[in-house]
Amino acid sequence: MKRQRKYFKFLALLMFVLFFFLVAYGGYSVVTYGNRWFASSRNPRLRSQKENVMAGDIQDRNGVVLATTDELGNRVYQSDKAARSAIVHLLGDASGYVANGVESFQTAYLYGFHTSFQELLSDFFTGEERRGDTVRLTIDSKLCTEIVSSFQRYSASRGHNGAAVVMNYETGEILAEISLPNFDPQEITSAILSSEEQPFWNRATQSVYPPGSTFKIVTAAAALEQLPEIETETLTCTGGLDTGSAIIRDFGGAVHGNLSLREAFGVSCNNVFGQLALTLTDAKLRKTAEDFGFNDNFLFHDLVVENSQYPVSATRTPYEVAASGFGQSSIAASPLHMCMIASAVAYGGMAQEPVLLRQVLTPSGYERTSGVTRQYRRMMDAQTAERLRDFMRYTVTSGTGTSAGTGGLPICGKTGTAESTLRGQPVNYGWFVGYIEDEYLPFAVCVLVEDIADGQGGGSTAAPIARDIFGYLLEYPDRVRN
Repeated sequence: MKRQRKYFKFLALLMFVLFFFLVAYGGYSVVTYGNRWFASSRNPRLRSQKENVMAGDIQDRNGVVLATTDELGNRVYQSDKAARSAIVHLLGDASGYVANGVESFQTAYLYGFHTSFQELLSDFFTGEERRGDTVRLTIDSKLCTEIVSSFQRYSASRGHNGAAVVMNYETGEILAEISLPNFDPQEITSAILSSEEQPFWNRATQSVYPPGSTFKIVTAAAALEQLPEIETETLTCTGGLDTGSAIIRDFGGAVHGNLSLREAFGVSCNNVFGQLALTLTDAKLRKTAEDFGFNDNFLFHDLVVENSQYPVSATRTPYEVAASGFGQSSIAASPLHMCMIASAVAYGGMAQEPVLLRQVLTPSGYERTSGVTRQYRRMMDAQTAERLRDFMRYTVTSGTGTSAGTGGLPICGKTGTAESTLRGQPVNYGWFVGYIEDEYLPFAVCVLVEDIADGQGGGSTAAPIARDIFGYLLEYPDRVRN
């Protein structure tokens, strides 16, 4: 009998422990996946709510109405076509062609799922039609429109697909997020529906690309942290690094000769960074990449971001390892993630979680909630970040990133040119990642230009667009710091 009592007590304890973990996991899942569940088209409660509640407004950080619902129940966007097209991937569309835009991801607020019992009673007695909350975002709609115009301003990027992200590196607030090609959410034509250019795809968050030489930020961090004498060593570029199976050459066949690590970073020497990857070993470079967020599962509260990858195979060739040192060899990252990396350098090694939700207002104008700054992770120590800031400043003043410089601002950055294939054809991508080193304008930028011409690089395609963004931030500080 005693044995049976002990057995039942053990079972009771086990059931209690299992129940505790079930409740704990349920709470964690609601916090982590709540918006994803609400946004699901399979959510029957959402379908029912949409029939009885008029969707609330969406505004930018300056109160500009980006989306509203008219008296007939139709979703209406900004009157200016260029403005509403510029943010369509971030915002989403009424037909649901764009996945994970604010229209779907913030459904819980827009359709009144957080309405209190007192508010429901008030609506019942007044007879007013129920309306969802107003969602105010961190973005500046005008900046987004200006970035799209900047892509068309330069012959090297005009008509090209691409993406751009602007982020406050102290708070994580997203100031701009654009993807090209875009489309007008109020005029979705058959040509758009059948386009091979994937106009509904958000290239800023959903697409991952080889980061090219922008990944040298990661390789340089690994070298600074794991090769103690690296800054005092003389590194040599002979113009061709023989890996046994292939020879690595620099852009345009350049031969840089003897260099410091800072100089190699500034001129973006593939030979040096390929050799650094081999010296570090694949395992150590991968470890640093994972510290920077590669191979992580991004579960951010305000938006969905595709995971970035660093190869995990244990049998990679010397060529593959060397190519990883300059962001090739199956390494892939989204523009938003690369913007976060630049932000971490600017912010002493700490990366903030990207924030898109600034404030939620009830239909009567009271604040229901506000955005929260959350730390994502420490990508590097403060000393490493300080050295990288110097490297990135040198790149803009004396290296490949001079086209991103703008008068009156201390700009730090890194250019990149990456090789890949698109629909079976070779394609090059131009990158620029960087930031303003200024406490009053704490903003980081990433620009990606797809399918750039032979002979072009990130310095000639993406950097001029970044310069325009920096110029806008300097000219309109009240719009982005309010």
